[in-house]
Amino acid sequence: MSEQFQAQQLALANQVNSSFADLNTAGRAAFEQAVIPNRKHEAWKYTSLRHLTEGVYGNVASSHSAAGLDGVATIPALGSQRLVFVNGVLSEELSSNEALENLTLFSQANDEQKALIADKLDTIVAGQNRHLFNELNNAQLIDGVLLHIGKNVQQEQAIQVSWLTTKQDDNFSVNARLLVVVEQGANATLVEHYASADAEQNSFTNAVTEIAIGANAKLQHYRLNMSQEDALHIGATHVDLERDAQYHSFHLGLGSKLTRNDIVVNHNGGGSHVEMSGVYVPQNKQLVDFHTCIEHKVPRCTTNEVFRGIMNDSAKAVFNGRIHIHPDAQKTLAEMSNKNLLLTNEAEINTKPELEIYADDVQCAHGATVAQLEEKALFYMQSRGISKREAEVMLSFGFINELLEALPDEAIGNYLRPILAHRFGREQSLTRHIA
Repeated sequence: MSEQFQAQQLALANQVNSSFADLNTAGRAAFEQAVIPNRKHEAWKYTSLRHLTEGVYGNVASSHSAAGLDGVATIPALGSQRLVFVNGVLSEELSSNEALENLTLFSQANDEQKALIADKLDTIVAGQNRHLFNELNNAQLIDGVLLHIGKNVQQEQAIQVSWLTTKQDDNFSVNARLLVVVEQGANATLVEHYASADAEQNSFTNAVTEIAIGANAKLQHYRLNMSQEDALHIGATHVDLERDAQYHSFHLGLGSKLTRNDIVVNHNGGGSHVEMSGVYVPQNKQLVDFHTCIEHKVPRCTTNEVFRGIMNDSAKAVFNGRIHIHPDAQKTLAEMSNKNLLLTNEAEINTKPELEIYADDVQCAHGATVAQLEEKALFYMQSRGISKREAEVMLSFGFINELLEALPDEAIGNYLRPILAHRFGREQSLTRHIA
């Protein structure tokens, strides 16, 4: 089945005719030589690609209709500049005029923008942290999105890039590419949003995001995976930080048959800081896999990473967080925490926090916990007249609400709160106190 999937994707890549011929050719060659990972590969040990390799995803979507998707693309009260793609194709109908003016498709770039794209594209995805799906994205790259925040620009309005899918007659693939360049002294908020119509999906999205943050610049980044549970998603976020740069991010995984996200951040300049948090809440038989890697390459950089997961029904989650302290990265301060809650005996979490330290003057800590709801807390709430089911919902939501409350954009928290509450309650009467 793996060979069949590889052949289908290569056939789709061979149909590509773009201005990125060299990148396409290199991607095809690398993907053709790659081995589709299985459980013998450490980075994919707990994540099966069966749903992907046994499907037929060698087609592109035949329809790009935006009918009925306005509510899916909208984050109320955010007031963002919104660029929306439907099944991989730009929808001017759902996009805002400001976004159409300020964000650039690779195919529509002027000479200066083309030079910037050529300088940055596929340079941040590098080394041992890239995998075969990065190569597949290169092989199939036709177009992408450039978000360029100029030197010292303070971008007050959030910028939202939404990739939406709808059900098609045949299984299909979407190749999503985003290049973000935040220049020295600039400040911006990016919402990267993956969602779908409510109908059963038959899409495979392969998304690669590259982010370059200049000296003394800051990016607040939200990456929201919210597609219907039959959609398949493999995503990669690669970030380069220069001197005193800041990368603050929040990552959400609602779960699907396959949701895999790799997040790699490179501290390339002294004084840079990473503030990263995430929530994953799979249910039914869904799978969510987060692999994070923070590369501390230079001295005096800091990282604070917190992920929390709640697994319900027969769902499965994987968290592999790695902090790598290079020999020159003295005076590093890095902490990582992963806490998990299992709501049933059938739910599963495989968590592996890692510290790899080659410097001797550092302060680092990491930890992981796996637990179930506390019986004493349930009993206390029931003694106050709250039903057992509602108490379970309230305690479950409280486990992740701390991270939602800490989000700097209130509109994002208000948007996510009822969606997440419904994951536990599923009945409005059970979420009346939290949604």
